[in-house]
Amino acid sequence: MSEIRFYHLTRTPLEMTLPGLLEKSLQRGWRVLVQCGSKSQLEFLDERLWTAKPDSFLPHGQAEAESPEQQPVLLATDLNNLNGANVLMLVGGAQSTPEKMAGFELACLFFDGNDPAAVDAARADWKAVSAADLQAVYWAQDNEGHWQQKAKSGG
Repeated sequence: MSEIRFYHLTRTPLEMTLPGLLEKSLQRGWRVLVQCGSKSQLEFLDERLWTAKPDSFLPHGQAEAESPEQQPVLLATDLNNLNGANVLMLVGGAQSTPEKMAGFELACLFFDGNDPAAVDAARADWKAVSAADLQAVYWAQDNEGHWQQKAKSGG
């Protein structure tokens, strides 16, 4: 059964949060599809992932580049799973449906807690995921920026 995680960003921006979670995913042997809400965000994250940690390399590529199927982390603006990912990460307002998210072992939705529209969209997504009887898990940052599980439903 798929697990859908909701990451409520309040203390750390996406570009600082995403590299660590991608690194953990790769350590577990997972392939990841990062669906971005816009081409400009995709370009920004692509650049950020090359420079996130000066002492390490986070292998990734863009869906529009040559051989996307070989990328362990693929950045895209659509949900075409060209790299055979088992993890989906939705960022920057990227949209999906519970049925499509259920096609992955794990789906993660990141939303900016300082953006009321993003919070409203995440609430609607939570309701849709719960109504589809998928396991939804809500993660929020504490005052020090550490992730804590705050809620769980469905599944």
